[in-house]
Order: sequence, then C-alpha cells, then structure tokens
Amino acid sequence: MVRGWKTVLTVAGLAVLGAVPSVAIAQDNMQSDSMKKDDAMQDSMKHDTMKRGDTEPDKNRKALFTGTFHGKVHSTSGRATVYQGAGGKRILRLTHFKTSNGPDVHVILVAARDVKDDANSLSGNVERIELGKLKGNEGDQNYELPENIDLGKFQTVSIYCERFNAVFGAAALAKF
Repeated sequence: MVRGWKTVLTVAGLAVLGAVPSVAIAQDNMQSDSMKKDDAMQDSMKHDTMKRGDTEPDKNRKALFTGTFHGKVHSTSGRATVYQGAGGKRILRLTHFKTSNGPDVHVILVAARDVKDDANSLSGNVERIELGKLKGNEGDQNYELPENIDLGKFQTVSIYCERFNAVFGAAALAKF
C-alpha cells in the first residue's frame, strides 16, 4: 500500500514538473506576442503623419468656438474647440476626450444648436458635415475643417455611430 502511494506521488510530481516548463513556455510566448504588438504599435507611430505642431494648437492659433461634450446612453466627456491659424486654416480639437468604443464612429458638424442623445436628432433634413472617422475613443485629437464652413450655422460637434445610427455624444459650440 505504501508502495502504491509512492508511485502515485511520484507520477503526480513528474506531472507537475512536466507542466512547469509548458507554463513557462506559454508565458514566454505571451510575452513575445505582447512585445510584437508593442513593436507594431511603435512602428505605426513612426509612420504617423501627424506632426507635433498638429497635435497641439500653437501660440499663433486663436480659439473661435468651444463646447463640452455630453452623452447619456454612451458616456461622453471632454471639450471641443475650433482654432484658426494665421493662414486661416481651422481645426477642431478634442481635448480630454473620452467616449464609448464602437464600430464606424464618426465626427460630424451638425446644423443645429445642440443634438440630443438619440438617433431622431439626426434624422430628416438636418444638415451635417463629415469630418472623418473618430481617431480614438480616448485622448486629444484634431480634425481639419473644410474651408468656408459657416460655424454660425453648424453649431454642434457630434460623435455619431453610422452603423447603429446612434449619437454617442455632442458638444454645442459657443463663441470663445
């Protein structure tokens, strides 16, 4: 009987020792995969065309309009500010921005004083101007504004999910 227990313990011990290297190998593989992702991210950042001057408004840019984001169904926060540079070029800058992650999310300007957090607020004849796909659901980001936009007419920035026809959040713009 003692001999039987020794055999069981020996087999169990070998099984544990055999599992340890496989766990270590799995961790090495996970670490290697994680490092590959980090390398890929750094590579993509190297090829990013946005220059430092584009990520932060320079001293020559003047704030024209600003507003804070609100969102109920999809919690959205941060500030939207329209800046104009010395050459007349205008950008929309989102700062301290945060919203839900989602598919096919866009930044649009809406010809309305404000947008409610429902799809009906963008239905019908509401004019809008597409500024591009949302660059990230968190963090500061810039969007170039097309020339000749009447910001007296297009008074709201909306974060809009095209696929589900859903408003994630909006910021009514007011003169700075």
